[in-house]
Amino acid sequence: MKQIIECVPNISEGRDENVIKQITEVVETVEGVKLLDVDPGKATNRTVITFVGEPEPVIEAAFLLIKKASELIDMSKHSGEHPRMGATDVCPLVPIANISMEETIEFAHKLGERVGKDLQLPGYFYEFAAKENSRKNLAVNRAGEYEGLAKKIDSSYKPDFGPAKFTDKAKRFGAINIGARNFLVAYNINLNTTSTRRANSIAFDNRELGRFKREGNPITGKKVKDENGNFVREPGKLKSVKGIGWFIPEYGVAQISYNLTDITITTIHKAFEETVKSADERGIRVTGSELIGLVPLHSLIDAGKYFLKKQNRSVGISDAEIIKIAVKSLGLDELAPFNPQEKIIEYKMTQGGEKQLIDMNLTEFAYETASESPAPGGGSISAYVGSLGVSLGTMVANLSSHKAGWDDRWEEFSYWAEKGQAYNDKLLKLVDEDTNAFNKIMDAIRLSKGSNEEKAIRKQAIDNATKYAIETPFKVMKTAYESMDVMKAMVEIGNPNSVTDAGVGALCARTAVIGAFMNVKINCAGFDDKTYVDQMIAKAQDIENKTIVLEAEIIKITNEKIGL
Repeated sequence: MKQIIECVPNISEGRDENVIKQITEVVETVEGVKLLDVDPGKATNRTVITFVGEPEPVIEAAFLLIKKASELIDMSKHSGEHPRMGATDVCPLVPIANISMEETIEFAHKLGERVGKDLQLPGYFYEFAAKENSRKNLAVNRAGEYEGLAKKIDSSYKPDFGPAKFTDKAKRFGAINIGARNFLVAYNINLNTTSTRRANSIAFDNRELGRFKREGNPITGKKVKDENGNFVREPGKLKSVKGIGWFIPEYGVAQISYNLTDITITTIHKAFEETVKSADERGIRVTGSELIGLVPLHSLIDAGKYFLKKQNRSVGISDAEIIKIAVKSLGLDELAPFNPQEKIIEYKMTQGGEKQLIDMNLTEFAYETASESPAPGGGSISAYVGSLGVSLGTMVANLSSHKAGWDDRWEEFSYWAEKGQAYNDKLLKLVDEDTNAFNKIMDAIRLSKGSNEEKAIRKQAIDNATKYAIETPFKVMKTAYESMDVMKAMVEIGNPNSVTDAGVGALCARTAVIGAFMNVKINCAGFDDKTYVDQMIAKAQDIENKTIVLEAEIIKITNEKIGL
């Protein structure tokens, strides 16, 4: 499996579109790298760039970006609201798939050494890539910013790579921070005030670093020192959170700018809620928020479910609906439209790929099925019918959670709705997986068979593809059968006005099971491993038998509830 890393360089230019375009274009020249997002900020005069790929191509793209930024950005003329010390201010690498943090650190060091040697630019390693614990914190490395860099380089705070003196290149470029870190979410919260001081005060309440402890007045009082003469800090409420307050002329409001450095510890919605509390204590209202760069899908799903549960509403709905709740609850669309396809990393990574069956509308899907193409066939249709069946059961659960007089039962029905939605998602994926299985067989059959070696390779490929084509409809059978638990529960305890919907759902599930079994059998017919075939047929037959019995039970209950 491919190793995938993400690179999120921040360049110190957010106003000149031509400069930004020239810098980001070099990323797209590297084969195997996908540019996911370019997010400029005029007030901060900073652009967050996000791209992904396998490690070596990503390192090459990062190097070219840093080089181009050094040619186009003059830090001696730069100003902006965000702390910065270089034309490419930070360049973190983030492990995404099949790669460890230790391996990611090695690539960060490799990039830094190349930047220092080939470009003669100074820089520091930070976060997990730091070679000294004292340099792990980006804020420490960046203290004094660009304006204090000459003194820093000439002092004991020597760069980790590149010239250890303030050269002409350093005067123009500044210095870069190259790191390896977990997925970081840059998250700004909007306030109905123009006061930077009050925004900072709220940020200090919540960021992990907190604020200095003072005698008497918490704002103007004398800073307290410990026995070693170090200033004492009062930690904030949120772990793995950095934050400051600033005023954004572009919007005419103050914001709190957070970096959520570990969203498994402090989630987006937790940062939002704690900020709301702190703001309220000061007579300030949170009006919305914005995400800078990309965000993992689960972050918005978790946020949407959090707010749904606060409203005593079912969480067993589609991801799209959950995300809509998250966007509205967090006010992510206050300053600009929020497009999930452009802001969620998983969605962005799949853009530009081949259109999937489940991406089609109903008419397109029906016409594609009716066309002369042999796929989608019975297996994909069985999976889709199964998804429609459990969708009906899930609908009854959601309707029941909203039924007047049943308010105290919303969690009970939300459980069933969420369970049904999970089955639904799985069956929808199997719609395309079944068609992919058929295509794998066709691809294997088309392989060359000129020599004995080629015949052996072709035979093995056909066997592998056939086994995949047997196991895929078997998954449809198993999932569709298991989903009937939802329909059975809903005909028994769900909204009685919707009992027939759950009953029809059971009919669909039975169709999915029997239809998928036909595909298991026909694919088994051409497979040489008879022991494997006998085992699969026996397991599939058992599922079909149990499905028929369960369907009859559900229909009996449904008819009894109808009362005719």
